[in-house]
Amino acid sequence: MRWPAVVAAAALVAVSSVSAEGTANAVGACANPSGTYGGAVPWGQRLVDPQRLWPLTRGDGQVVAVIGTGVDARNSQFAPGQVLGGDTSDCDGRGTIAAGIVGAQPSDETTFAGVAPGAKLLALRYVDGSGGGDPGALAGAVDTAVDRGAGVLLVAVPAVADSPALDSAVSRARSRGAVVVSAAAATQQGAHTYPTASPGVLAVGSTDEAGAPVQPEAGDYLGIAAPGANLVSTSAGGGGAVAHRWPVTDPSLAAAYVAGVAALVRAAHPSLTGDQVVTRLTLTASRPPSGTRDPRRGWGVVDAYAAVSSTLPASVAGPGGSAAPAALPAVVAAAAPPAPPANLPAGLLAVGGVALAAAAGVAVATLRRGRRRGWRASRFTS
Repeated sequence: MRWPAVVAAAALVAVSSVSAEGTANAVGACANPSGTYGGAVPWGQRLVDPQRLWPLTRGDGQVVAVIGTGVDARNSQFAPGQVLGGDTSDCDGRGTIAAGIVGAQPSDETTFAGVAPGAKLLALRYVDGSGGGDPGALAGAVDTAVDRGAGVLLVAVPAVADSPALDSAVSRARSRGAVVVSAAAATQQGAHTYPTASPGVLAVGSTDEAGAPVQPEAGDYLGIAAPGANLVSTSAGGGGAVAHRWPVTDPSLAAAYVAGVAALVRAAHPSLTGDQVVTRLTLTASRPPSGTRDPRRGWGVVDAYAAVSSTLPASVAGPGGSAAPAALPAVVAAAAPPAPPANLPAGLLAVGGVALAAAAGVAVATLRRGRRRGWRASRFTS
């Protein structure tokens, strides 16, 4: 069973909540960190619980494009050479926050870590200031990400308008097998962001600790949800230190969690197409009590362990799988791996991971009852 979606107030150092949109201060200076986070494991990280999967997959071999404001590669929670591309600085700060959620390395200096620390991060800047950017410039960044070999495209800063160029770039990315992940980040009801609302994109809603939706943007294109409020992540402007920004509330950051999980899935299932990865993520999400799509949270909150380990019905798991199923059949996650002894060698962990992968799909009645009656429904509020 996964961690409950709650966190004590003391888990976050008492500083004013900030939005990731424009983490630079009011006088126009570049973004700066809150410090080095030393509190309890952040609630979003506990909910996704990527450490449970690291004996199986850490996202190695995957390239995740972080498309937005650049990434400050000097933050030492990124491994040397992990951040690729020429846009390895980030005055605005949003790109570095998103990149940390995807792939920050575990560190003895903090409890925060990214979802897929084995993945490479391709930093692409298409906007410098606050808010969304030009859809034509975003289209160019999407094309660059595809040309540079990214298998997961995280649109960390969606655009506020669509364009034929952006639609074409997204279609090209999908035809090349990429997963395009974008958050529902509009700040007003009835408004849409792009390519979030574009066909074939995995559109991500955001939730708080109680499971309530964070963003006003809604629509039948929402596919999945992830944490988007009171988060911790890496900060730009740390001058080479392990530096963080917290607590951060921004619906766009939910997409970073989903992009990290997509990298884990791609590493564990390299034969899947991009659309099949999207299908796997939506089918295995922790569904709302109604079992139907929620206009602000899609099919439910991302479930990293189920997404990697589940056996899907043949009708949706293979080449004919739909990226936007009209109804979701039941899926069965593999049994949880036993906790290894503290002195277990790394090599045995790897062997255990292979054995666990071979056992994926075993029906575990207790787990299924827990998913129906316990943690799944509790993440959603009426």
